Amino acid sequence: MQQQQIERINELARKSRTPEGLTEAEKAEQAELRRAYVQAVRGSLVSQLENTTIVEPDGTRRPLRRHTRG
Repeated sequence: MQQQQIERINELARKSRTPEGLTEAEKAEQAELRRAYVQAVRGSLVSQLENTTIVEPDGTRRPLRRHTRG
């Protein structure tokens, strides 16, 4: 996500708290920007976790496994 998009998210958040609020088009833009932001954060977290290793007490390293819900 680009810095310009984050600044726009913040701009819309500030405007939403004013008495005039957001137009319907701005609300749709805000929802899309938030969706993209959450997707970027999740992608970054997944990437970080995929590159995480567990160091066992004996010094061996093993990759962090993906946990499945069940």
